[in-house]
Amino acid sequence: MDDSDVVIVGGGVVGSTLALLLGEANWRVTIVDAAPAPEEIDTLGHGKPALRVSALTAASRRLLTALDVWPWLASRRVAAYRGMQVWDAEGSGEIRFDAEDVGVDSLGHIVENDLLLAALAQRLQALPNVEWLHEARLTSYVREKTARGNDVDREDVDREDARDAGRAVVTLDNGEQRRAPLIVGADGANSPLRGMAGIPVHERDTGQAAMVTSVRTAVGHGGIARQAFLATGPLAFLPLTIEGRDDHCSIVWSTTPGEARRLTALGETDEGRAQLGIELAQGLGGRLGNVEIIDAAPHFPITQRHAQRYVDEGLALVGDAAHSLHPLAGQGVNLGLMDAAVLAEEWIRARRRGAEPGDSRILARYERRRRSENAAMLAAMQGFQRLFGSDLPALRFVRNWGLSSVDRLMPVKRLLIRQALGEYGDLPERCR
Repeated sequence: MDDSDVVIVGGGVVGSTLALLLGEANWRVTIVDAAPAPEEIDTLGHGKPALRVSALTAASRRLLTALDVWPWLASRRVAAYRGMQVWDAEGSGEIRFDAEDVGVDSLGHIVENDLLLAALAQRLQALPNVEWLHEARLTSYVREKTARGNDVDREDVDREDARDAGRAVVTLDNGEQRRAPLIVGADGANSPLRGMAGIPVHERDTGQAAMVTSVRTAVGHGGIARQAFLATGPLAFLPLTIEGRDDHCSIVWSTTPGEARRLTALGETDEGRAQLGIELAQGLGGRLGNVEIIDAAPHFPITQRHAQRYVDEGLALVGDAAHSLHPLAGQGVNLGLMDAAVLAEEWIRARRRGAEPGDSRILARYERRRRSENAAMLAAMQGFQRLFGSDLPALRFVRNWGLSSVDRLMPVKRLLIRQALGEYGDLPERCR
């Protein structure tokens, strides 16, 4: 007998969201998670913010609200931003977006990843049909064929959606095994499961690395997300609300690998942090006054990846296991949440119709709904990086002219805002 209906490899935000979507629909779910169990939640949401944050769109917030995750999260610490300012620090082009332009209260929310994971864990722990294996690593993945007896109805055997796709058998590093007809790779950009399944991936080194840290600013951010395109890459100040104050921001500075290493080294000493604060303030053109570094400043390489296919026999990839992109648009986690919502929607619908969720046609529908939209976002990020990373005078003129021109075209701005809200494409029902 199968241990569960689906094994999800990876217990991050995307894997946990998929587990919750399926668990609420009474699926038996096993999560294989290399990470330890979440920290004691009472320690979260207090003191300085976490280093890793996500900018959640309105569509993602609606999904988390439908799953009863958002109320707990909002009771702890989230920061709504009502506006965005984007400009070329090498020129005069600038564009501003405001929630009022489309009649909404906010353009999105900045959420600390640790808090989001804790909120999801709270909900998952209440579901007896979800098994969460912490500090468990996948060591092998194979598919077994399940023999059918002669008493199976011939009509059922002939139906394509009931063909035997076998079952996944995963072996963990402690020797345990789990079996299920379906398996999902939600195990990150370097997905071990994707490699074991032999799914090729297109990989592009962007030539950049992202330094992240948390800061306190002399001038309040006023609920505005800011991004300056510098000569070496984009610098983002993402607004945070700490104890009701708007003088904190999360920083993502995408730059050359060598420069990222230098910035990280500055974050290791008091003198260096003071210098890093000066450089951040200068990079933002002094718009938020003096900047004080309040945490370490690690960096990580930026590599865009896109799996050549999202599905295989009884297998699907979601989130970074399927696609990872440049952080300049802050869309990575949102794309992953949409993957999870669409995959769950297709599988749950299939079960209600009496079809086998492992049917290749169901998996193909998931891939069709998600791969083209994700590919378009990856292409857009590549184009933005090339446009704003060029020193050619003609391209510099085009980007400055383009930013300023779009800023004056309200219909175009409204369209871009709707994109930023996540309100485009084939949205799953629970995100509308």
